[in-house]
Amino acid sequence: MYQVKAEIPSVKEYIEIRLAAGLSRKSEEAAAIALPNTIYGVTVYCAEQKVGIGRIIGDGGCFFEITDIAVLPAHQSDGVGRMIMEHLVNWLKENAPKTAYISLMADHGTPEFYAKFGFKKAEMPQSCGMSMRIL
Repeated sequence: MYQVKAEIPSVKEYIEIRLAAGLSRKSEEAAAIALPNTIYGVTVYCAEQKVGIGRIIGDGGCFFEITDIAVLPAHQSDGVGRMIMEHLVNWLKENAPKTAYISLMADHGTPEFYAKFGFKKAEMPQSCGMSMRIL
């Protein structure tokens, strides 16, 4: 039923899928800059419809971030998010250099979902996750 392809969506599709999944809005300008700089991305199809996306960004050596895990509501709870994460994590295991740091920040979802793929909450005093938005 579902097929995962190593590709990134168009700017329009990217914005639409993120919004439909409940993630924050990104401007067309920002998306047009960001998408070509994707290190690795996947799109999940149901027939011909794009129903889920996920990307890896970073410097390609020391630091990688999993971002934009987004699934259309009609396909949530069908394992699409799991398929996206499996493909992204497998790519990292095959391509990221040893000692690479892999991170993610979730706008949506639960820590338990990401823990299934080896992610742990940043805990004080060893780490402290922080963020800033340009509005």
